[in-house]
Amino acid sequence: MAGRIPLVLLACGSFNPITHQHMRLFELARDHMHQTGLYHVVGGIVSPVGDDYGKQGLVASKHRLAMARLALQSSDWVSVDDWESQQEDWTETVVTLRYHYDRISAPYHSSKDPPTVSEVPQLKLLCGADFMDTFKVPGLWRDDHVEEVVGRFGLVCVSRGSLQPDRAIHESDLLSRHRRNIFLVREWVQNEISATEVRRALRRGQSVKYILPDSVIDYMREHNLYTQDSEMKNKDVKLRPLTKQTIQD
Repeated sequence: MAGRIPLVLLACGSFNPITHQHMRLFELARDHMHQTGLYHVVGGIVSPVGDDYGKQGLVASKHRLAMARLALQSSDWVSVDDWESQQEDWTETVVTLRYHYDRISAPYHSSKDPPTVSEVPQLKLLCGADFMDTFKVPGLWRDDHVEEVVGRFGLVCVSRGSLQPDRAIHESDLLSRHRRNIFLVREWVQNEISATEVRRALRRGQSVKYILPDSVIDYMREHNLYTQDSEMKNKDVKLRPLTKQTIQD
């Protein structure tokens, strides 16, 4: 793919637990970006959120990282990174993007010959369609962070069920302004796998075989994850993004 812009896809989220649907996002996004004729996807990164995020039922990051690594053992281009989950406090998505971009671009800037713009890989945030609706949640995002995520880096958004990410773009002046940097990927083979439903099935003792990789199922059984008790974790805790933004404001 000579002459194309190298691109790395970054997916942030709970991955609680990682499912086949999470992994499919990467394959669908890579195909779409290749079909634009502009990009060559050279890597993918799964970045699980830290334990201080405060989401109900969130198991320890050490388990979510381990399951993600097991699930992606067969991938030759997507890796799991623990930087975000190892920070002392919950880390804004834009901060995680900055970290990975600096890490990816550093080797190019350290060479004697300055790189051309087309040589340094771009980094874009990979997400599902439900992610777009988070921009509308009061207090969850700072406007300048949304501006940087979408304007500086860009989004690759994969459709999910009846959700319509194009509507979220239409209803936001900020997103509409950066419409050219938001790539909408249509998944024609509908996949409604949800980590929330996976956890519900596990709590009820129901099978999740063929929804998750067998290695992940074995790991969950070994460590007794996703029980009635674990689902109560953070039950009355406010999401850290909401409290952190309030403090900063």
